Amino acid sequence: MPKIQTPAYIKGVLKPSASPEKQNQKKVWSIDLQTVWIPFYIAANANGDANVSREALGAPLRLAKEKDGTVRFSDSGKPIVRVAKELTDKIKAARENYVASLMDFTGKVIKGNAEGYKNEVLACQKAGAPINAATATDLEAAIAAREARTATDEAEAVVEAAASKAPSELVPA
Repeated sequence: MPKIQTPAYIKGVLKPSASPEKQNQKKVWSIDLQTVWIPFYIAANANGDANVSREALGAPLRLAKEKDGTVRFSDSGKPIVRVAKELTDKIKAARENYVASLMDFTGKVIKGNAEGYKNEVLACQKAGAPINAATATDLEAAIAAREARTATDEAEAVVEAAASKAPSELVPA
């Protein structure tokens, strides 16, 4: 079975790395805007590989506005902040290109190492079977317990309603 040469960019994606401490930063596609996307597009601009406006990179966060031009607020009263449209469009394109490269790599492996891919799929399904079975059992038990609680709650509500009625309402005269 021939093994497909894994491209360096795929190996880089799969390589574990130390993650920076979680910050309350704006994320785009679950990736930090200030520490990943902005530096990435600045580097791409500097290298001549991208053409993202300096305005979008220099002021990536914008206030969301209503149609009449007033600032939009969330239900909690905080102003709504959005990422500049130009930047979100570029990030969307990067995401789509990334997904396409993952699909391309997968297709090449399936074509070039079909037996290895098939064996891996079967091994993963076998390894996951006990977990899937336990999940199904847990879910069935949780649904049954929830239905029992609902039935009990409904029965208690009927009893309470009957107890709150005056005796003259319960017994015909």
